[in-house]
Amino acid sequence: MAKVAIVTGSATGLGAACAVDLAGRGWNVAINYTKSKKEADATYAAVKAKGVDAILVQADMGQDADCKKLASETLKKWGRIDGLVNNAGTTKFQSQGDLDGVSPEDFDRILRVNVTGPYMMSRAVYPIMKKQWDERQERGSIVNISSIAGVMGVGSSIPYACSKGALNTLTLTLARWFSPAVRVNTVCPGFIQTRWLLGGMGEENYNKMKANQESSAPLRQAGTPEQMAEAVMFFLTSASNITGEFLIVDAGTHLGGLPMKGR
Repeated sequence: MAKVAIVTGSATGLGAACAVDLAGRGWNVAINYTKSKKEADATYAAVKAKGVDAILVQADMGQDADCKKLASETLKKWGRIDGLVNNAGTTKFQSQGDLDGVSPEDFDRILRVNVTGPYMMSRAVYPIMKKQWDERQERGSIVNISSIAGVMGVGSSIPYACSKGALNTLTLTLARWFSPAVRVNTVCPGFIQTRWLLGGMGEENYNKMKANQESSAPLRQAGTPEQMAEAVMFFLTSASNITGEFLIVDAGTHLGGLPMKGR
């Protein structure tokens, strides 16, 4: 029987790449979107083209009822849930030095989607995964999509960096309490070539950052959604003895300046 995964925020970018990668591995996929129906339809078609089954569920990951709906519709369709990728997220593109540029409402909205959402979604699937473990010793896997922002305090805004730091802590907590039935891990991407980032940064700033990655990152490349999905698949589909771990995927940018060659 094919395994089943839910990928939140999977209409575009990293979420879409994860959905298509899973389909290529023979998994059935629940594709989730909030507003991007056209793009979600395209992801659905790409998943189906891999020869697996899929469903498309509109749900806001900042709402508990929607999280429960996504889990319920997935279970109703296939009778099992083996994996969850908590990818849906939001931010406000605002210089961190402009302390008046973000409001308490910005914090509330960003934390709601980026932290509370993964908590509610994980809570929704846990009883299903726990039952599968108790009955068949089939262990579930949850992968949270954090960011280098949550490790280094950088990123699009202060609320965003704080939310990703909190998501990293949530990973540790859930990994303890969900064991042994479920493994919980986190991927922390750096720069990703996505429409979302381009739209938020603007073309000029986006191109500058991309060029900087390609010239100064140790691996001399700017990450793609497909490269980030590779790391997600490691945690989700293998890594059978790993839980409560973080993986930075940023072409080595977090290492800082390059060493002087020949010394």
